Amino acid sequence: MSDILVTPDGILQFGGLRFRCALGKGGVRPEADKREGDGATPLGRYPIRQVFYRADRLAPPETRLPLQALTRQDGWCDDPADPAYNRFVTLPYAASHEKLWREDHVYDVIAVMGHNDDPPVPGLGSAIFLHVARPDYSGTEGCVALALPDLLALLAVVKPTTHLYLRA
Repeated sequence: MSDILVTPDGILQFGGLRFRCALGKGGVRPEADKREGDGATPLGRYPIRQVFYRADRLAPPETRLPLQALTRQDGWCDDPADPAYNRFVTLPYAASHEKLWREDHVYDVIAVMGHNDDPPVPGLGSAIFLHVARPDYSGTEGCVALALPDLLALLAVVKPTTHLYLRA
C-alpha cells in the first residue's frame, strides 16, 4: 500500500497501522471547494513534503522524509494576498501567518501536506499539516491530527513517495 488512507470519520490507515485522527472542525470538503479559514480538511491525495519538529521537546523523529528542527522564528504565511501565501516564512513577517513554534504541543511534530502548493492559488487553503492531536481530538483548522506516538510511528514507516489520501 503506497497511500495513507484517511476516512471522514477520523480513521487513518497505512499498512498494518490504524489510528484515530482529528480532522477539520469544518468537516471535510472537496479540494475544489476548500477556502482559506473554512476549518475544513480537503478531500484528495497529497504528498508529504517535509517534517518539522521541536528539538527542545523531543528527539528527531525517525523518518525518511526531509527533516528540520523548528526555531522561534519559523512561520507559515496564510495571507492570500501575499506572494508567500502557503509557504514557510521567517518571523517577524508582516503578512498574516501562523507561528510554528507554539506554547501548546500540537506543532511539536508537523508533516507538511502538499495541498495547494504547486503552485499555491490564493484563497484555496494554506498550512494543511499532519500534526499532533489535542488530548480530546477536537477539530483542527483543516489539518489531520494524530496522537504523538501514532504520528511518530507513521512517520517512521512512510517513504518520500507516500501520499495521504483523504476520501469521502
